[in-house]
Amino acid sequence: MEKEKYKRPGWDEYFFGIIDAISKRATCDRGRTAAVIVRDNMILATGYVGAPKGLPSCDEIGHLFEETIHTDGVKRKHCVRTTHAEQNAIAQAAKHGVSIDKAKMYMKMAPCLHCAKMIINSGINEIICMKGYAAGAVAEQFLKDAGVKITIVDKTPEKY
Repeated sequence: MEKEKYKRPGWDEYFFGIIDAISKRATCDRGRTAAVIVRDNMILATGYVGAPKGLPSCDEIGHLFEETIHTDGVKRKHCVRTTHAEQNAIAQAAKHGVSIDKAKMYMKMAPCLHCAKMIINSGINEIICMKGYAAGAVAEQFLKDAGVKITIVDKTPEKY
């Protein structure tokens, strides 16, 4: 019997695998997600969903929900106790003095509008998302208008 030849993962598959591992550190069961910032296929910073440093997490004391009416007119509940993975990755880079200008960000789902604006202002020029985001149309337009290349592998919105 012939041994099956090993197939080395491509860069996107590799970074999505890393996102999967990092997301296991998230501290909100509604959004166990993560983000990785890379340049030249080298990891610069990572982030996952979690409460601000030193504050209790959703997993410890429960969610802090707010209702939001999105630009698509739909009212949704959001947990506001946590900081998003994209925000934490950008903050980690800033804290450690790592430039992310002209970097690429991988994430589990397309960003919300707040994260999209941070991505734009941080200088990240490309994002690759595993899944879509139900309320992401305005964020996607902001990114495109700012010249940030966005690829969503599966446009189906991530369920959380």
